Amino acid sequence: MNATRTASPAVLGQLTLSDVRNAAARIDGAIVKTPMLHSQTLSSISGAEIWLKFENLQFTAAYKERGALNALLQLSDEQRRKGVIAASAGNHSQGLSYHGTRLGVPVTIVMPRTTPTVKIMQTESVGGKVELHGETFDEAYAYARELESERGLTFVHPFDDPIVAAGQGTVALEMLETDVDLDCLVVPIGGGGLISGMATVAKAIRSEIDVVGVQARLFPSMYDRIHGASLPCGGDTIAEGIAVKAPGEFTSKIIAERVNEIVLVDEPALEHAVALLLQIEKTVVEGAGAAGLAAVLSYPERFAGKRVGLVLCGGNIDTRLLANVLLRDLARSGRMARLRIELQDRPGALFKVMREFDAHNVNIIEIHHQRIFTSLPAKGLFTDIECEARDAAQIAALVAALRAKGYTVSSFEIE
Repeated sequence: MNATRTASPAVLGQLTLSDVRNAAARIDGAIVKTPMLHSQTLSSISGAEIWLKFENLQFTAAYKERGALNALLQLSDEQRRKGVIAASAGNHSQGLSYHGTRLGVPVTIVMPRTTPTVKIMQTESVGGKVELHGETFDEAYAYARELESERGLTFVHPFDDPIVAAGQGTVALEMLETDVDLDCLVVPIGGGGLISGMATVAKAIRSEIDVVGVQARLFPSMYDRIHGASLPCGGDTIAEGIAVKAPGEFTSKIIAERVNEIVLVDEPALEHAVALLLQIEKTVVEGAGAAGLAAVLSYPERFAGKRVGLVLCGGNIDTRLLANVLLRDLARSGRMARLRIELQDRPGALFKVMREFDAHNVNIIEIHHQRIFTSLPAKGLFTDIECEARDAAQIAALVAALRAKGYTVSSFEIE
């Protein structure tokens, strides 16, 4: 049987402000005390006073190393020698691997095969040994627990562990020890470790503070648990860091006691929040890291006029995915469009259309002609033109001008 970690009040199923303060002292100097800054532009857009906690500036680009380090520092000598194991979609694995390597503790990480390549590479680059298994976190988790017994390793849970949650709670400790009098904390929820620790701190320091959890609508597992609901859970979310089907048992109890509300956000809102943070704050966040901003923008009446603290909990997003998100956001805003125009297959037909694009100062990105796979007459064709403009009104003016000249024009919409 594996040796157990040093006993503490948290291990007994409790989580207190004292546990979080002890964790803060324990990890002090080994993690970044990230800045919390006011965003004038996001405040103007949202109608709330927005303060951002930049946890994406940690060495591993995520808050998870706080809880991982707190757990590693409480291992026995035997546990350190044998090593630890975890199941993770990425950020917990990087924090555990980085600090485990730094402390000389072997770290094995089991990840779902669907994990973004960037997270696998970053975990390996800081010393973790990655094993891929299953399509979901839950399948990876079950396999990691098997390896725990087979190899005599110590399992460090990514969220359902009071010691880990105490480490994560140090985020709120730093936020509330500033001179900013926050009315509300908006915190992403996957398994619940971050919000459990943060809500514990918030309610102990300022009982009236509003603590709101956010989940991707595709993965409302904690929402279902707390509300006794049975919303569908699963799908391709960009917030894979909080895509958890089975919420924590310990964290569920803390959330039920100390979190005021859980809200759900759609994929377009998550994508828009990622794009806004890059465009406005010049900071890269992953889908989970943008969930707080997505919630504020999705429920403006809920947060109007409040001083809101948002945790940008991670910045590990695949560059190709980030590029897709940014381009899709441009399309939703109307700055990019894909227009389908029916033409006669004769010399000069496309040139005449191009003159309209030039007249309206709309830039053409790509053109695709289709003569064969169409229901048009044999002498007809359609051309798909991807283009970009200053705003949606400029595209609309172009389309109106083309239709006025007798062209049939349709556009492709992104929901």
